[in-house]
Amino acid sequence: MKRSIRKILSITLMLAMVVSTAASCGSKTPAATTLKIGGIGPTTGGAAIYGQAVKNAAKLAVKEINAAGGINGIQIDFKFEDDEHDAEKSVNAYNSLKDWGMQVLMGTVTSTPCIAVSEYTKKDNMFMLTPSGSAAKCVQYDNAFRVCFSDPNQGSASAQYIAKNKLATKVAVIYDSSDVYSSGIYQTFADEAAKQGIEIVAAEAFTADSNKDFNVQLQKAKSAGAELVFLPIYYTEASLILSQAKSMGFDTQFFGCDGLDGILTVENFDTSLAEGVMLLTPFVATAQDKVTKNFVAAYKAAYKDEVPNQFAADAYDAMYIIKAAAEKGNVKLGMSTSDICEAMKKAMTEITVAGVTSSSMTWTKEGEPNKDPKAMKIVNGEYIAM
Repeated sequence: MKRSIRKILSITLMLAMVVSTAASCGSKTPAATTLKIGGIGPTTGGAAIYGQAVKNAAKLAVKEINAAGGINGIQIDFKFEDDEHDAEKSVNAYNSLKDWGMQVLMGTVTSTPCIAVSEYTKKDNMFMLTPSGSAAKCVQYDNAFRVCFSDPNQGSASAQYIAKNKLATKVAVIYDSSDVYSSGIYQTFADEAAKQGIEIVAAEAFTADSNKDFNVQLQKAKSAGAELVFLPIYYTEASLILSQAKSMGFDTQFFGCDGLDGILTVENFDTSLAEGVMLLTPFVATAQDKVTKNFVAAYKAAYKDEVPNQFAADAYDAMYIIKAAAEKGNVKLGMSTSDICEAMKKAMTEITVAGVTSSSMTWTKEGEPNKDPKAMKIVNGEYIAM
């Protein structure tokens, strides 16, 4: 009887050990098999054109990179979160992507959310490449880099372009004082305009709470004799300004930066009002070079004949830049997020990348790109290189 009890206890103990071992094996975290890259930007709301373009182009690049063998033989797993161009929602999106297992961030798309998220990527020491966050503070930390020009560069380059091409000597500015992108460009534009002999005859601000009626700002610009109105703002407000300028009979030139890219797709906007509008941009879809033509063809094939904008081009380049930096930094499976960051941020100052926004891009350790600015003009409803 005692022997039977001992036998039963022995069998029970063995079964318990087997169950325990199986449970232990089942609780282990599976080894990583992909490089997880997250993206953040507005796919809904007033800046949705930007975020959707970035999401689409990034997915296209990821598909191409994976088909060609990935990064150092590692396939990319890409996930994009909507932040509605809102800083708090962007931070929430970042945390959600972290829970998913994100190791590298391609984002965020717009400046204010980008600055907010950069505080968290710095704390986590995660490599961050924003395709289009142009405010100076977007890359204030050593783990962050950008594809686009910074606001200071856009402002000064705009003033230089207007002066060099003798577009105007009397300029009015309408800008959003509540937005770091807009106010940042305005400040450097004003500084450079003075050096270039351009007189700013009116500098009229609005805020996010007063961005529907621009008649007062336009009337001041008109009364001051502005030969050109500089708009360092986003396309939604710009479309209203063009409509209201037409209504008051204010026939003048309008010049903007990359924020105006997308104005031709604003719902219910009369695109004829944008005829002649000029803007600085690193990408023109109608350009005839082979790289641009191939990108535009691939994008249109993937997204129902939609023409990519400058934000799409920045994002497409961003993914290939990440690939180049990861390969130069010898990123491998099993590396921690922090180790990946250290390897890639060093590599960024050593690589040269040819893309659709420039045939030769390099980066400073401060995260800024080196490439030539370009400009385009809206003619017959199309963006044409100037």
